[in-house]
Amino acid sequence: MAVVRPDFMLTTPAFEEAPLSHRLGVRLHEYASLARLDRPVGTWLLLWPALWALWIAGAGRPSPRVLIVFVLGVVVMRAAGCVINDFADRDIDPHVRRTRDRPLAARRVSPVEALLLFAALLAVALYLVTRLDLFTVKLACIGAALTISYPFFKRFFPLPQLWLGISFGGWSVPMAFAAQTGVLPRVAWVLYIAAVLWAAVYDTIYAMIDREDDLKIGVKSSAILFSDMDKLLIGVMQAMMLYALVLVGRDMHFGRWYQGGVIAAGVLFVWQQWLIRKREPAGCLRAFLNNQYVGLAVFIGVFLQYVYAR
Repeated sequence: MAVVRPDFMLTTPAFEEAPLSHRLGVRLHEYASLARLDRPVGTWLLLWPALWALWIAGAGRPSPRVLIVFVLGVVVMRAAGCVINDFADRDIDPHVRRTRDRPLAARRVSPVEALLLFAALLAVALYLVTRLDLFTVKLACIGAALTISYPFFKRFFPLPQLWLGISFGGWSVPMAFAAQTGVLPRVAWVLYIAAVLWAAVYDTIYAMIDREDDLKIGVKSSAILFSDMDKLLIGVMQAMMLYALVLVGRDMHFGRWYQGGVIAAGVLFVWQQWLIRKREPAGCLRAFLNNQYVGLAVFIGVFLQYVYAR
């Protein structure tokens, strides 16, 4: 792998001579891009499991305060996760076609700026979570440590997509139950398993886009590990995720509204298998993006279950 130059071309004479408001606007735009605020699909993928858990733990009526804290917290922590991920990959992303124009990879933002932004986002997240009880704060600290560890796991762990689910994609589920009820019942862990499997599914599909580049630079991914069995193993994880959701429904004695949401998610999974059938990057990207509707379908099922089955 080529060595990336250590000097950062952050400014030009024309930029330095521009009005302060213009320069500030450019910097804020770069920071927003670094935090992926312009790509909300990732936020939705993390938010849906939190909303599933909040509605179930709150018996259809989650605390407004807890709901607001979780929504804002997911947005902030997703942004922080993107920043620390790009910081860890700042010498790798320039060699990947999909990521070479990211602010850190393109040297429009320095590592120091990225770390300062990450610290600021963590401070905001800490403030938000301290509005909740001590049990939830402890779980949040564990989640933060797991989130920071994720970008470095792809260096040696053959299934970093699974670690993404364990550390980031589903940790909001036990936190939501802790915040709403103060306990972690069995259904919380079954729902957590569903969220972990779902994150492994959509991130493996996403990894299929970069498989050729990742092979060249030596980055680990489940798409590489699964090789020509990728579609089959994604299908197995999709089935396991749906079964975990079925178990949640049984535990909660949910009826047809919830079952309809799970069935709709299953139909969307079938569509995703069709999209990735040729392993083309465009089809894999469409399948990845389609997962936001999987989360929505499950949430609608949970929501309508409480609305019409009281």
